[in-house]
Amino acid sequence: MKPTRRSFLRLSALALPFTQFNRAFASKAVNKPIVVSTWDSGQIANGAAWPVLEKGGKAIDAVEQAAIAIENDINCCVGLGGNPDRDGYVTLDASIMDEKANCGSVAFMEKIKHPISVARKLMETTPHVFLAGVGAQQFAIANGFPLESGKLSPDAEKAYKEWLVKAEYKPVINVEHQQSKKGGHGPFAPNRFEDGSFNHDTMGTIALDANGDVSGMCTTSGMGFKMRGRVGDTPIIGAGLFVDNEVGAATSSGQGEEVIRVCGTHLVVEFMRNGLSPYEACKKAVERIVKPNPERAKSFQVGFIAINKQGEVGAYSVQKGFNYTVTEQGGKGKVINAESHFA
Repeated sequence: MKPTRRSFLRLSALALPFTQFNRAFASKAVNKPIVVSTWDSGQIANGAAWPVLEKGGKAIDAVEQAAIAIENDINCCVGLGGNPDRDGYVTLDASIMDEKANCGSVAFMEKIKHPISVARKLMETTPHVFLAGVGAQQFAIANGFPLESGKLSPDAEKAYKEWLVKAEYKPVINVEHQQSKKGGHGPFAPNRFEDGSFNHDTMGTIALDANGDVSGMCTTSGMGFKMRGRVGDTPIIGAGLFVDNEVGAATSSGQGEEVIRVCGTHLVVEFMRNGLSPYEACKKAVERIVKPNPERAKSFQVGFIAINKQGEVGAYSVQKGFNYTVTEQGGKGKVINAESHFA
């Protein structure tokens, strides 16, 4: 029997609390390979990536499989099952980057099931990095990706009809209410909460393979009921995702506008280049986001995860409630709650 979102949430409620173990895990080197994904739903993403890594496969192949798995989940707010924009259309963003600094991105793309694979096809077959809108869709169709119906998932259709009653544009997460929901974090949480606030999380995966190479991906359907044409950090290389095979990789989740302002994942990788651990690098990047306006920062969430070439893992977020999944030897994912700037 296929697990439901509710049953998965019950399992993910066993996520490890932040303790001294968390920081110890983040600071110790582990054996290759290793894969890390945002949120507790990273168990699905990592579950698809791990067989590739376990057999000695490449990190780039592993992260693509991670994205495909989560894009396939109709109950997730990633992929075509996610909530639409304010005009009722689901638009998808994705990016992918390999160990040689090759990268590909698509944004504002409709009716294509696997934006991550379109991004990789763009990366591998053209001189371009970024395609958007109709152009991205045309490229996908020309390369054999089927055009889907565009029909909303049952959950998304229900949420959209409820939103239309007031049609209020409130993209900012109500953090306190989000934290009060059991399992109410990450793509498996509802996009809209009872008080009208929205969850607009992203799935990102970074991996280190047995050869010592690093790659990453990021995929999303974006902020629920966003303005038509809005694009967040996910498809922007250096914002939602950055990989440098000399140093490591980082990806993000949360309110993309705030990540874009500081080129967040590039910043994390540069902090690691200058000698900081992944945990310390993520923490400093969050502090950079919070510093200009600490009061305003209390109203949104951003979380970073990072991995370096030694296999060290770290994460940090603006608000508590951000977690991530780590899979290494043995193939069993650990869900870990990240430390946050605001307790």
